Amino acid sequence: MELFITNEGKSEDKQCVRNKLVAYNYAHFPDELKSKYQEVNLFVKDAAGQTFGGLVGEICWNWLEVHYLIVDERARGKGYGKKLLAAAEELAREKGCDFIKLDTLSFQALDFYKMQAYEVYGVIENAGGFTHYYLKKDL
Repeated sequence: MELFITNEGKSEDKQCVRNKLVAYNYAHFPDELKSKYQEVNLFVKDAAGQTFGGLVGEICWNWLEVHYLIVDERARGKGYGKKLLAAAEELAREKGCDFIKLDTLSFQALDFYKMQAYEVYGVIENAGGFTHYYLKKDL
């Protein structure tokens, strides 16, 4: 069998890779954690349904990982970011998560996350000329 590397792929290829990793991981985790997966999608909207921000992540085994969190500039400073994190934390607790993890760049929201009791557990310098922070909050 001859194999080759390519950057041309379809969405099915990406799903295939993801499924193979999930299956591999599934074989190594305890039974009580195997069914713990859930997408997390929380949004800040107005009465007309316009989205002004949100939090997108996933619960995986015993943690919640935040992939994206943003509040539109027009709605910042009004507590919506804090409310999004609080809602995510509440959901994570309900689902039996032990911690939440997320990351941010130095020009983004490091101080905001620290004010919400998130602690830096990793740092990468010179990430595009900025510092990349990895944060965690135990629940």
